[in-house]
Amino acid sequence: MSDSPRVWFPLAVTFSIQTLVAFAVYCAPVMAPVAGPALGFSPAAVGYYIAATYLGSMLGSAAAGGWVARFGPIRVSQAGLVLAFVGLAMAASAWPPLVMAGGFVVGLGYGPTTPASSAILVRAAPPSSFSLVFSIKQTGVPAGGALAGALVPVLILAAGWQWGAVAIGCCCLALAIAIGATRERYDRELDRQAPVSLRSAVAPVKLVHADRRLRELCVTGVVYGGVQITLVTYLVTFLVESFGMSLVLAGLVMAVAQVASVTGRVIWGLLADRALKRRTMLGLLGVGMGISALLALAAGPDWPRWLLFVYASAFGATAVGWNGVYLAEVARLAPEGRASAATGGALFFTFLGVVVTPPLFNGVLALAGSYALAYSVFAVPSLAMGIWLLVRMPRT
Repeated sequence: MSDSPRVWFPLAVTFSIQTLVAFAVYCAPVMAPVAGPALGFSPAAVGYYIAATYLGSMLGSAAAGGWVARFGPIRVSQAGLVLAFVGLAMAASAWPPLVMAGGFVVGLGYGPTTPASSAILVRAAPPSSFSLVFSIKQTGVPAGGALAGALVPVLILAAGWQWGAVAIGCCCLALAIAIGATRERYDRELDRQAPVSLRSAVAPVKLVHADRRLRELCVTGVVYGGVQITLVTYLVTFLVESFGMSLVLAGLVMAVAQVASVTGRVIWGLLADRALKRRTMLGLLGVGMGISALLALAAGPDWPRWLLFVYASAFGATAVGWNGVYLAEVARLAPEGRASAATGGALFFTFLGVVVTPPLFNGVLALAGSYALAYSVFAVPSLAMGIWLLVRMPRT
């Protein structure tokens, strides 16, 4: 990338923030096989916790534009990390109502961090590497998922799921303190009159809804976000219950899927910058995640372990690998100086898909009695969306 020193430092800062807030969110699905029964619930009930988390994210992302304009992207990111710590501490209480409230608070912290990072990167990223820069930053999400898959089983074995949650929260708190040193660099040109009321939180949603191209991307975000959350929420429980895997091995499969999505995000970003239109890339990824979800029907206990790792990698690379290209396109289409607001508005709809899908998935799972059948049902919308994006290319 050109202008490397100017790009890599803000990229490192935003990547670190994204990784830790994602770790705070994705630790719950890995803890579910242990924490669920301890709380008196089925492990699949983690879907309701995730729905509460992303309900908080919806509100946090929509409100982020005004907060970033008034207080700066680093201050907002610090607040998000502190909220992640508070939410995990609440969840560690093991009292179900406080666990659910803790998930909501973690989501409130998670939501604003992406719009805040977009406000930083939209100034630093050269146009020739726009998709790549955003894709690399967004690899923080699967990197956080990979950390959850690899480290949470170890934390549970060493200290139990409650202290494991507290430890992850403390990591978020430590990063919030550490990034304070960058405020002078990035929290500049602030608008002390920027609105931060509940009404102002609706403005980013109206912004993306008013533009046809952004509106189409929002529909894409609803569908793709729903498929992504089915993978990260239920994969570990699927492997433990349907394949008889140990929690440690299932967590490792989850980690491999997330690492594959890291690689995928970088490759998809490069392709979107160098070879394909971003819309085309998003369409291909929709088809890929749809096919991956359908292939769950073919999976069975007789599959060799290595094939499960390959399958999870392909699913992860597509279902978790689309966000960087998506956010780069949102930032490109945003009005001048409104990248943070447009990102927050688009993420409101992405998180909407994430909020409504887990309860729907649980409903399908209860009726079908099979994780594979439930995955196949949610493959259909992503296949349809991917084909639609490929077929209905807008005129230049």
